Amino acid sequence: MTVLVTGSTGLLGNNVARILIETGHHVRLLVRQQADFRPLADLDVDIVTGDIRNQVDVQQAVDGCDWVIHSAGYVHIGWSNSDLHNEINAKGTDHVAAACRHAGVKMVHVSTVDTLGIGSWDSPVDERSTFDGHIIYPYVVSKRAGEQNVQNHVEKGLNAVIVNPTFMLGPWDWKPSSGRMLLRVAARPTPIAPSGGNNFCDARDVARGILSAAKRGQTGRRYILGGHNHSYFDAWKLFAKVTGGRPPRMSAGPLMQLIAGRAGDLWGYLCGKEPEVNSASTAIARLPHYFTCDRAIRELDYQVRPLHQTVSDTWRWFVDQGYA
Repeated sequence: MTVLVTGSTGLLGNNVARILIETGHHVRLLVRQQADFRPLADLDVDIVTGDIRNQVDVQQAVDGCDWVIHSAGYVHIGWSNSDLHNEINAKGTDHVAAACRHAGVKMVHVSTVDTLGIGSWDSPVDERSTFDGHIIYPYVVSKRAGEQNVQNHVEKGLNAVIVNPTFMLGPWDWKPSSGRMLLRVAARPTPIAPSGGNNFCDARDVARGILSAAKRGQTGRRYILGGHNHSYFDAWKLFAKVTGGRPPRMSAGPLMQLIAGRAGDLWGYLCGKEPEVNSASTAIARLPHYFTCDRAIRELDYQVRPLHQTVSDTWRWFVDQGYA
């Protein structure tokens, strides 16, 4: 199989490319000219220079492929960069879906569980959930629009599957992306953890789930690819245990998180650049992001490794690469 991967310099896309190579596929990568090419240095792949915001670039990259794994995206948890989110996550996805439909190629679109609803510890969210209780900010709006664009093309004949990963950790996190949370717990005292929780998974498990979705996923169907539900307090204690950092002593109260978020907004206003801690990110950190991936386990034979193994392997990779 010849497989095109977008977003291959990111955590998930890089793991997808490596697993495709391991399993004997011919891999083609669509990479921006300005990208950091370090994640691709040791990969036996064909690199096509282009941008998903350019329809011609996308069509040229898609032609001649059997599958397309579309994992490219822009992520900022905050109120800024609405236009950039829309250009990449919504319009860029529309370009990929249109090119796949035109070429008769199966597409796996990598979305996010942030397009789903908010559940609870006792009632985790599945693929049938309605979009209730979530914070509406540009990233979520653009990813929901991207999913809708894919579904619109499915109605016109596109063979596509949507996967919704949860919070991923794992090796090959070059930027780093979600691994920043682990690095911060390791690097400095973290006495207060956010009050919410999340579903933590391994990017390597998600990558294998994506390959299974390409082989066996039902057209137009959505699959949550997740792992283990934990409060941030418990997850950060595990992070500290693995890395030698200081574990949290308590969870933040609502007022504390509100003040931190407002302070971040003020700092962004004064400096002209929104920081990672802002009123959107602190509001999201209070939510119970608990999910179930039972559908993927049943239909895709999706498998989840222990979270301690994921955290240990991720930390070891960061240390080996000089991040910690």
